[in-house]
Amino acid sequence: MRADPPRLNRRAFLAAPIALTACDRFAAAEPTTNALASPLKDIVPAPFGATGMTWQIDQPDWVEQVLRHCSQLTPEWEQKMERTLGPGFAYDFEPSDRVVAFARDNGLRVHGHTVIWYSQGAEVFNDDLPRARFAAEYDRYISTFVGRYKGRMAGWDVVNEPVAEDGGGLRDCHWSRALGMEGYMVRAFEQAQLADPDAVLFLNEYNLENIPRKGATFLRLAERLLKLGAPIGGIGTQSHLNIEIPAGQITTFMRDAASLGLPIHISELDFPMQRDGGRMPDLRSTAERRAQQAARAGELAEAFMALPERQRYAFTTWGLRDSDSWLVRAEGKNRPDESALLLDAWGRANPAYHAVAAAFTR
Repeated sequence: MRADPPRLNRRAFLAAPIALTACDRFAAAEPTTNALASPLKDIVPAPFGATGMTWQIDQPDWVEQVLRHCSQLTPEWEQKMERTLGPGFAYDFEPSDRVVAFARDNGLRVHGHTVIWYSQGAEVFNDDLPRARFAAEYDRYISTFVGRYKGRMAGWDVVNEPVAEDGGGLRDCHWSRALGMEGYMVRAFEQAQLADPDAVLFLNEYNLENIPRKGATFLRLAERLLKLGAPIGGIGTQSHLNIEIPAGQITTFMRDAASLGLPIHISELDFPMQRDGGRMPDLRSTAERRAQQAARAGELAEAFMALPERQRYAFTTWGLRDSDSWLVRAEGKNRPDESALLLDAWGRANPAYHAVAAAFTR
């Protein structure tokens, strides 16, 4: 097994030179060593997290890398309603229990993901269910699920992805049809607070940096829910970054988000090299894509670093190494050559790693 590199002082850490430009100061970040990357938990000015699944905790190499780099773990799938809730409102939390136990046994704090999501639950919480039964089972699910881990979770994604895809409004879903567009969200936060009063409760969403209209709608929603009395304790931006967005767009969103005064979670960070379908052939070189990744990841890290310390909840990547990414797996995007995370499959630094380290250690 390759020996770990010596631990470096945070301020002295830079495994590769960073060329700065006026527009994209992180765009030229390049690795110059094949050594294992220095632990991210020693570099990031907040808990550094990644996702974990039950099959991964049986893999020694994954465990080694997670314990090397992480101080926080998010269950990637085991706490989603498609896994925890079955027909007849039967609950199964065994996989969730296993991931939470692994994290706690290894000194990692746990971030819960996710309680209420528009994408799941409609098979059981369907439109034919009487409204009184719907509301009662909704409350029971949240209180049972969240309460099961009372005092053991740092925070929860209580409501996930409530904003319409284009940012033009809020999503219509089975929850909103039964309990009201804002009502289902307020109710979820209230029930979660009753079940786990010390956890930080998050409103979580994606494409907030990528689509300014969606970011603005999300922040207005957070303000509205707070005015309605929802005990929101933090906001989560998933940060599945489009590496082609203009420089400065991430910074603008983070500055606007910070104005709410709530803790902010970079909750699902990745930055795909490959475009989704529906466009012209992608003629960018690998070097150009890597430069775009480094620029956007570095800008995000710099914007996170600029937050007051009390607002830096955690900095989490969706998967730790490239090989762990949902983008690579067959049940995800099935892109075996994708490289969208800070570490490669062997735990070495990708170019974006150096850009993030530069932002956090300068």
